[in-house]
Amino acid sequence: MKPTVNSKLTDLAQEIDRDLRTIRAILRRPLQAEIARGNLTGPQQSAMAALVQSGPMSLKELCAQLGLAHSTTSGIVDRLEKQGMVARQTDAADRRLTRITITRDVQQFVESIMPRLGVHPLLLALRRASPGQRKAILRGLKTLRALLEE
Repeated sequence: MKPTVNSKLTDLAQEIDRDLRTIRAILRRPLQAEIARGNLTGPQQSAMAALVQSGPMSLKELCAQLGLAHSTTSGIVDRLEKQGMVARQTDAADRRLTRITITRDVQQFVESIMPRLGVHPLLLALRRASPGQRKAILRGLKTLRALLEE
C-alpha cells in the first residue's frame, strides 16, 4: 500500500519533534550538570525553581506552588537555608509575615552563569559549522517558526 501525503507529513512531523526534543535535552545538559553539583533533591530543586521564577514568597504561597504540606515545605526551606541558597526575611509591610527569597549568590548564578550554560553547547556546535551550515540552520529555524506562528 502506497503511503499517503498525510502519513508522510505525519512521519516528518514526528521526526522533527524527536529532533527538537533531543536538541533541547542537549542544550539543558550543562545546566543540569551544574544543578546536580549542588546536591539538591527533586523537591529542593522545585522550591528553588519556584522562588527564582516567582520571586520572594511566604511559606504558605510556596506550599501552594509546590503542592506540598506545610511541614514538608518548611523542612525543605530549612535545608536550603542551611546551604545558603535561601533566606527568610520579615515582610516590610507586615512584620508578622516572613518571605522566603533566594540569596545574592543564587541570584548572581541565575543572572550571569545560567544563561551561558544554555548557550554553551550551541556555541560549540556553531563553531564547528561552516558559514553555509550556519545560514542554513538559521534559515530553517526562522522558516519553521514563521509557519508555526501563522
